[in-house]
Amino acid sequence: MGETLDIIKTRRSIRKYKPDMVPKELIDKVLEAGTCAATGMHYQSPIIIAVTNKGLRDKISKMNAQIMGSSSDPFYGAPVILIVLADKSRPTHVYDGSLVMGNLMLAAHDLGLGSCWIHRAKEEFEMPEGKEILKSLGIEGDYEGIGHCALGYIDGEYPEEKKKKKENWVYYAE
Repeated sequence: MGETLDIIKTRRSIRKYKPDMVPKELIDKVLEAGTCAATGMHYQSPIIIAVTNKGLRDKISKMNAQIMGSSSDPFYGAPVILIVLADKSRPTHVYDGSLVMGNLMLAAHDLGLGSCWIHRAKEEFEMPEGKEILKSLGIEGDYEGIGHCALGYIDGEYPEEKKKKKENWVYYAE
């Protein structure tokens, strides 16, 4: 348990990545962790799209930036984007996809990679361009974008914990 808790306690969101591509073997390990996430009634509503194609990655970055009202790269230069979507027909789809995102980020940290949860996947895949991306990949169904996991090698120093944990985080009902 100690090693798992250390991984959980030391993971940080990374906001600056080297352009070096992550080897497929490491991406596959991160993806495997995502597929091990708990899901409501084990329906496994989420899917993960591993974007390693620079052209597609840049197109999605531009869509995300447009939604955010910015022209900067919302993925902080990460060469890999793991997009989590989940089947809207399942009442637990947002929770299921969120657990997948957590597993992806923890696995990345355990493997020495940086990660960051980037929002606006919901809006992206409601856009015609997002639906076209899914169609081009042969993905059918009614999916909601849950989040993007930016993934790559950290450029710079690993961030320290920013501040003390808030008080009154936990309440016991004994």
